[in-house]
Amino acid sequence: MQYEGRLEGEDIYLRSCLVSDCTEEYLSWLNDPQVNQYLETRWDKQSIESISEFVGAMLKSQNDYLFAIITKDDQGKHIGNIKIGPIHPRHTYADISYFLGDRVYWGKGLVTQAIDLVTRFGFDVLGLYRIQAGVYEKNIGSIRALQKSHFVHEATLRKQLLDANGNRQDHLFFGRLNEERDCSS
Repeated sequence: MQYEGRLEGEDIYLRSCLVSDCTEEYLSWLNDPQVNQYLETRWDKQSIESISEFVGAMLKSQNDYLFAIITKDDQGKHIGNIKIGPIHPRHTYADISYFLGDRVYWGKGLVTQAIDLVTRFGFDVLGLYRIQAGVYEKNIGSIRALQKSHFVHEATLRKQLLDANGNRQDHLFFGRLNEERDCSS
């Protein structure tokens, strides 16, 4: 779905990701082995057309919101995406997934800000009870961002995933409940 507003953070804001965001730079992120090492998109050849189709499908979806992560400096540079969905309305939970494509911004806490913003959106606007995320065991940056956003490690599926080198990794699951919202900063 398209969200008409902006979710404001300290250093970033989130707005709906649009087909016009599907640029050569966005494509280069998906083809960068350091960026895509934990992305499921790495298994398929990416093109402007394929990412435009994906973004278009997210805009039409009734169960997903795809947000562009935009810096407040640099005249609003698009540096990555975060998605909440699919949303399960009966059970009031959703998954989140994200990536920071522009490596210049890695290690600055911006993914944590994006997770905080989309979690607050999920609880306050969508009325969700639970938000969850799955990560590769060696994706330390993502694990730390989830922990800083007060997500709790809930489960490990041993050796479920294949990494980019064909090695098996555990699939770690993190969750946060609406009732835990007082933990947030």
